[in-house]
Amino acid sequence: MSVTLADIRAARRRIEGGVIMSPCPESIPLSEITGAQIFCKLDNFQRTGSFKERGARNALLQLTPEQKKRGVIAASAGNHALGLAYHGKLLGIPVTVVMPDYAPLIKVSTCKKLGARVLVQGRDFAEARTQADKLVDSEGLAYIHGFDNPAIIAGQGTMALEIFEQVKNADAIVCPIGGAGLLAGIAVATKALKPKIKIIGVESVATASFTAALKAKRPVTIPRRATLADGLAVLKVGGNAFELARSRVDQVVRVSEDWIALAILRMVELEKTVVEGAAAAPLAAMMAGLLPNLRGKKVVLTVCGGNIDPAILSRVIEKGLVHDGRLTRFTVIMSDRPGGLAELARVLAGCGASVKDIEHDRAFSGPDVSAVNAVCTLETRDHAHIREVHRALKKAGFPVVTR
Repeated sequence: MSVTLADIRAARRRIEGGVIMSPCPESIPLSEITGAQIFCKLDNFQRTGSFKERGARNALLQLTPEQKKRGVIAASAGNHALGLAYHGKLLGIPVTVVMPDYAPLIKVSTCKKLGARVLVQGRDFAEARTQADKLVDSEGLAYIHGFDNPAIIAGQGTMALEIFEQVKNADAIVCPIGGAGLLAGIAVATKALKPKIKIIGVESVATASFTAALKAKRPVTIPRRATLADGLAVLKVGGNAFELARSRVDQVVRVSEDWIALAILRMVELEKTVVEGAAAAPLAAMMAGLLPNLRGKKVVLTVCGGNIDPAILSRVIEKGLVHDGRLTRFTVIMSDRPGGLAELARVLAGCGASVKDIEHDRAFSGPDVSAVNAVCTLETRDHAHIREVHRALKKAGFPVVTR
């Protein structure tokens, strides 16, 4: 089934008043670190924290009266479920969502708070979909696909219409790819109205289902792999979305999980906004140097969601600090006699490093019973500072073993 510019324009009129027009400000700090003029389309500011509200409300409003009465169901890792739950509640439509077992707890609990019936079943999206289909048959519910339903795709495309009004003469829109519904909607609107704007899709190397589809010339199932970007963890792109996007997308790149983690940290530090892995992927691609042709260009990053589990966010921030050289851990061999630890602390203080933790390891410190391994975790300025600390320790007679 096709989606046209007219469908997207109609969707915008339909959802107006129910979905906010999210801001799209210029980011000076992100521009400085990427070399492009960066604008962030902040759909993480939506009520449920993601762009998925656009398509969800558009699809719900087009149901028949009988379908609205019986209710709807969807398989979703989280954001589509949140969008359906919230707008279903506003519109008085019962919503059931089936989530795979890797769905973040924050999304599961929020869906329940919004009044949806939540079932956590299946190891991946395909298994969750199978469970949902059973309820379609047994309860007569209407299934609303999270990224391949034409009404969903049209709703997601409304983001592009807003971008055109907010950023004049943009050169490129960089968009994450999961099931490709957002990419398809944005691409249809852009190539119809602003064909010179480059549409660039970004996948995680762990979830490259669109790249696999391009290679096979049709959607294919890829193996499940762990990823920080759970919103991109779709094993097979949508057939409708793929057909709409494949001829309209100018470039697709794959970015590593490490860069996604670092991009989440940069958004927190520099933009003062919390994003999930999928939303960080466009910035990650820019930071990783995967899009050198965009240097000096006016670029819009679609910041599509902010629903990241706080516990995962904490770990991501720490990993990012390690990547930056602002958190380091190493082992030094020191004397176990009185004064040994004090001397070690004096050397570290002299280097301006902040000690987070020192753990003594006597049992595995070797044959010398007068020596002990001290596992040091420090806060440092950067990688050059770490090297400075190592040199000072070596000079003071503290052999360093990096870990």
